[in-house]
Amino acid sequence: MVRIAAINYLNTIPFLYGLETCMAPGEIVMQYCTPSVSAALLREGKADMGIMPVGALPDLKTPAIVSDYCIGATGPVASVLVVSGRPIEEVDEILLDVDSRTSVLLTQYLCREKWHIAPRFQDFDFSREPLDPARCYLLIGDKALLHGGEFRHVYDLASEWIALKQLPFVFACWTASRPLEPAFIEKFNQALAYGICHIPEAIEKYNHQFPREYACRYLRDNISFPLDSEKRAGLSEFRRVALEKLTPRECVC
Repeated sequence: MVRIAAINYLNTIPFLYGLETCMAPGEIVMQYCTPSVSAALLREGKADMGIMPVGALPDLKTPAIVSDYCIGATGPVASVLVVSGRPIEEVDEILLDVDSRTSVLLTQYLCREKWHIAPRFQDFDFSREPLDPARCYLLIGDKALLHGGEFRHVYDLASEWIALKQLPFVFACWTASRPLEPAFIEKFNQALAYGICHIPEAIEKYNHQFPREYACRYLRDNISFPLDSEKRAGLSEFRRVALEKLTPRECVC
């Protein structure tokens, strides 16, 4: 049995639907978690594969990207945002959603290379404090979709990256922490493809906080699932400029 760390955000629903529909009982067991926990499970050997935030790939001794699919964007992603009460050029502090190291590193990189600011970065516990529309936050996943519209200034990080690099962005990819049988990987990819082709059914099956049409539009228009050559080039560029040149904060997972 293959242990899978599965992120439980709206943008992963098609993957979950495909896996639960197409994989036989006993082939896999899924652990639902946040991106940071997914990375920790793989790092600690408690999962065999998972949706790994690309910013956490260096945590694994021998990471292997094993799927033709990812969580990526070729335009606005809508679910990874820097939101602020002031223009980004005036911001001196950004409160971080640390559920994904990828988004933290991308924010740091854009601050330095695109916005030319050097704010303080502070971790923020969204479960304990309400959002203040006058402050500046990094929001990811469902939190970004739910609360991005509450702020005067909204910066879509995929759009900012694409404008700077003319390359798509990959936020997370399916990664294995140990060798897996080729036959399993082939069936796994087929299951993911099935889920992507059945987005309306996936939305109906799983609980989420969004109207059906909104969820369908987001998964159709904002998330780009194929891990094609252009996305691989974008991933390589991000690893070059961010993972190799920015020092990850020790507390970010």
